[in-house]
Formats: sequence, structure tokens, C-alpha cells
Amino acid sequence: MGIRACLNVYDVTSGKNLDAKTVSGASIVVIASGRTATQLRRTSARRSPSHRGDWRLAVILILPATAGFCVFAAYPTIRGIYLSFTNFRILSPPTWAGLANYRRLFADDVFWHSLRVTVYFVALTVGVGLAVSLVSAVILHRLTQSTVIRGLVLLPFLISGVVAALVWQWMLDPGLGIINVVVKAVIGHNILFLGSQGWVIPSLSFIAIWKSMGYNAILIFAGLQTIPSEIYEAGRLDGAGEIRMFTRLTLPLLRPIMAMVIILTIISSFQVFDLVAVTTKGGPANASNVLPLYIYDTGFAEFNFGYALTMSMALFVLLLAITFFQMRLLRANDSDTT
Repeated sequence: MGIRACLNVYDVTSGKNLDAKTVSGASIVVIASGRTATQLRRTSARRSPSHRGDWRLAVILILPATAGFCVFAAYPTIRGIYLSFTNFRILSPPTWAGLANYRRLFADDVFWHSLRVTVYFVALTVGVGLAVSLVSAVILHRLTQSTVIRGLVLLPFLISGVVAALVWQWMLDPGLGIINVVVKAVIGHNILFLGSQGWVIPSLSFIAIWKSMGYNAILIFAGLQTIPSEIYEAGRLDGAGEIRMFTRLTLPLLRPIMAMVIILTIISSFQVFDLVAVTTKGGPANASNVLPLYIYDTGFAEFNFGYALTMSMALFVLLLAITFFQMRLLRANDSDTT
């Protein structure tokens, strides 16, 4: 009996769609209830004996990453949470202290001062750095297609943080630094970029922006390449200028990428350590004593690891809350491309 051509016919044996005008045979399956040949092919593959052992291969491939996560992430986190409730010094076993460390945290003036310094540093680094990265990405997208220039923009990010800090420390030296040579020639006197309480955080923020700008610009540049050119052509037909298209088209379409860049920059800025430890060591007069440096000094200089872990847990909760708030505020999972 003939089969009408409007039906989807799939040969299980050969794995191909067949002409449905006149087909017969036990190996033919007719899909008349909305199921496509592709769906049937996947179902057949799942039931095939050659795929029954795939789950074992999947477990073998996932096991190393899972073991690494448990050993280097999950266990240290759980152990750190426990030790934050103890009096733990490296030469003696931990003793349970309950909420004593957390009560001390709320009464610690140095902790709150370090948190304010860190927030100031983060605000400068994220605000100015994001604007510089966005402008750089737009310039790369509009004016050049050279991979060499893109590589040069990314180069500061590839430099070690300690090396970058040492180089900028020498360049900002008040006596011999090339930056102060230029500044003195312009205004007649040197500036203590890393030795003044008013200049130290902006100077450190500038170094951090210089180092991370290329990486953030490349991420934004990749997002710009995903925007169809037809959208801009439609905007020009409607009479929109460059600024209006940038604010009404480019920025909304870049929302997922911008959300990711903002969150990554905030997290990395809150975790700043090597830059401050190499250049200022928290000075002058604790003006650059950021929270990670204070945690390090408490743990490895005073050997009070219990209280250091308490501050680490506070920083972890703070970053978790900021990340959640940013994702909700920026609607990072939404897209305006539809």
C-alpha cells in the first residue's frame, strides 16, 4: 500500500530520510505524529548498543576535574568556614571560639578602614577601567582589523602582576622615575604618586586599569563582532546618528558581555594583593591597606589564621552578594538580540 509524500519517512537501518511516495518494508518507520527524523535518529542512537557505554567514558572524563574541584575548592572552603569559628594559630591545634571572631570583626576599626580603602580602589578601577575598555574596543572594531594591534592591546594583561608592579614603581619614583621627570618639566615639582595619601589609591588604580584594560577590551570587542551590521544599517535609515546608535543599539546589545566584564573586574579588584604588596605594602599610613593585604598580614605576620579566615569569609559573602546583585540589576541572562 502506498504512503503519501507528506509524511516524514526515516530508514532506521541506513540512517537516512527516504522518499515517502511509495515505501514498504519492516525497517521503515513513518513519523506522522509530529516527531522529526532527527529526533528519531537521536532516539535510535541512544538505544544503540554502541552508545550504551558512553556514560562510563563520561564519568572517566569528568572525574579528574571533579576531583580537582573537591580537593582544591570545595574542601578548602568548607575547612575555612569551620576554622573561622575557631582560634587557630599555626603552631597549635584549633580550638572552638564560636562567634568570637565575628564579634571582633564588627568591632575592628582596621578592618572597616581596609574595606573602605578597597571599595574606593574598586570604584575607580571599575568605573574608569570600564569606560577606557569600552572606548578601546569600539576603536578596534571601527578603525582597525589588524591582529598585531589587538595583540599589543592585550599584551599588558599577559605581563606578570609582580613585574608590572615593579616596573610602574620605578617609573613613578619621585627622584628617578620617568613619569616624574615629565611631571616636573610641566608643573615644576615632583608628585609622590605612591607616597602620598591622596595620590596612592588613584595611582594603584591606574596601574590596575592599564594591566586589565586590554583583556576587557578584547571581551567587549568580541561582543561587538556578534552584532549584525544590518541593525546599524536600519538605524541609519531611520536617521539615527552615531551617538544615538551607540546608546540605543550597541550598549543594549552588549548587556550580557558588559555584565560579565563588570562582574569579573569587581571580583579581581576586590582581590588585589600583589600590586599593593610590591609597591606600597599598605602605606603610607595605611592609606593603601586593602582588605586582602590586611588578611594576609593577620594570617602570615600575626599567625592568627582563625581571624584571617573570618575576614576571608566576610569578603567571600560580600563578593557573592555583589555578583548576585549585579546579575539581577544588569539582567545578565537576558539578551536584546531577539
